[in-house]
Amino acid sequence: MAGILGASLFTANAWDYEGHHAVNELALAALPTNFPAFVLTPEARTRIAYLAGEPDRWRNISSFKTGAGMELSHCNGPDHYLDLEDIKQYDLTPDKLPAFRYVFTMQIAQARAAHPERFPAIDPAKNSDHTRELCGFLPWAISENFEKLQSGFSTLAALEKNGGTPEEISNARQNIIYVMGVMGHFVGDASQPLHTTMYHHGWTTNDNPKHFTTTSKFHAWIDGDFFKHTKPIDINEMLPKVTPAQKLAGADAPEGVFRTAVDFIVANNKLVEPLYQMDKDGKLSNKGDAGAEGRAFLEAQMLKSGELLGSIWLTAWQTAPEDTYLEKQLQERAANAAAPATK
Repeated sequence: MAGILGASLFTANAWDYEGHHAVNELALAALPTNFPAFVLTPEARTRIAYLAGEPDRWRNISSFKTGAGMELSHCNGPDHYLDLEDIKQYDLTPDKLPAFRYVFTMQIAQARAAHPERFPAIDPAKNSDHTRELCGFLPWAISENFEKLQSGFSTLAALEKNGGTPEEISNARQNIIYVMGVMGHFVGDASQPLHTTMYHHGWTTNDNPKHFTTTSKFHAWIDGDFFKHTKPIDINEMLPKVTPAQKLAGADAPEGVFRTAVDFIVANNKLVEPLYQMDKDGKLSNKGDAGAEGRAFLEAQMLKSGELLGSIWLTAWQTAPEDTYLEKQLQERAANAAAPATK
């Protein structure tokens, strides 16, 4: 395969830490100056960028060779991808995917029970985390974290307006920073074309008429080994290209952010074959300037995620609903504190 230098095999990570770090930094650069100031401090920016790697760090425990981490791998692993070609087996198309994660899992189970002939037997030795029956939950991970972020902003607003203590307000702000950082990982995953396809570790089916690479090392090369063997990602070269964040169209509609996530994944799935073709043509090589086109492509994908992520953060802030329950609790607490003591 053109350009690959014995790259180590990663377990379906999308972008190495440096790439995910860059996506979160690009998203921060897309935010308007009137975004909540506590997010825009140097300390918060550093924390948000660091947290871009957190979901991959959760995955590391299953590689410790101690038998640990299978439950976490089962829960977390499928959140990093959606193999779009596989949903056809469940008689689904992207526009028919349900916005509820567990409705989708029921559809998977029902299809497997009704049409066992569609699904090859799974080798138990290769399914210790029990995820091979699944085709991924990436758009759900994005939309669910969006709603967590909305909840965080709602909580903070209620605390700030209704007598929350400094400690409560500080904790609410830290929760927002945490969710912003972690959810950035999944938006970053969605722009890596190999996280949208069954051809994630080489074109491994019998149908390979264009003779694309079949090596499992292709995934790791795209995630970060290309940059390690050419030139590291330079965030300062990418920042001037960032488009300012905007409220997502349709965000106020039911399932709006979920549909945005699905559409983003579908668009990047269309780049799977061009990515393989670039590799075949040597445009993802580390030989001289041969990889210039590949570098531009990969950086553009990170930029897409950064811009979408910034818009998701902005939309969560702008559309966070009023938390009337918490407001009532805070008001009652304040009233009780102000009431004179009775004998």
